[in-house]
Amino acid sequence: MEYEIKKDGKFEYVEVGEGEPLMLLHGLFGALSNFSDLIENFRGSYKVIVPLLPLFELDLLHTSVSGLAKHVTAFIEHKGYDHIHLLGNSLGGHVGLVYVLKHPEKIKSLTLTGSSGLFENAMGDSYPKRGDRDYIKNKTALTFYDPAMATDELVDEVFEITKNRIKVIKIIALAKSAIRNNLGEELNQIKIPTLLIWGKNDTVTPPFVAEEFNKLIPNSELHFIDKCGHAPMMEQPAAFNSILSAFLTSLPK
Repeated sequence: MEYEIKKDGKFEYVEVGEGEPLMLLHGLFGALSNFSDLIENFRGSYKVIVPLLPLFELDLLHTSVSGLAKHVTAFIEHKGYDHIHLLGNSLGGHVGLVYVLKHPEKIKSLTLTGSSGLFENAMGDSYPKRGDRDYIKNKTALTFYDPAMATDELVDEVFEITKNRIKVIKIIALAKSAIRNNLGEELNQIKIPTLLIWGKNDTVTPPFVAEEFNKLIPNSELHFIDKCGHAPMMEQPAAFNSILSAFLTSLPK
């Protein structure tokens, strides 16, 4: 599904549907395609918003989790969104957490899936190798329970990024920032309803990470999806959307 990318000043984003804002924050190698099933499922009931995070546009000093959170803060202020249902995958979840800790009054609910912020193993034991497509294909496949999810199209998207030296430097900067920016001691401050949807076979942020989030965030509930890796909304969209829908409809209006 192709979506129109809107431009408003320094912000690029997708916005479809009407209703309460449901904002989706993508991860380090995230693309709009990651969220297509989710967008289509919820655009009939919510205003679904996907800001494109400036992973490669910020100067190196601000290429960090907090730098991305500042961008999201400016975007929400610029657009005047309120009562937001915020959902983040991987690095996007981490950015969402940093935002919620600073601006809880803007957020009605929080959903995390494969989020960093406590522990993540995105790089494994090596950094991205430029010009080695097989390496990229293997690393992309590790994101999923089913390696067939690493389609040629998806591998090519990631491969294009890693062919650029500056982008690789920024990916490493963001990955290191995610590891440094550990939120373990702050998560008990989050009082809003929080949903954790996790792949039972996630090797990037393994199940114990979800259990730790569940323990540390007071008003949280945890759901595991079997035969599912680091991107449940892509790999098991029907199960993911069902869990998210039940959670959102259970919230007080």
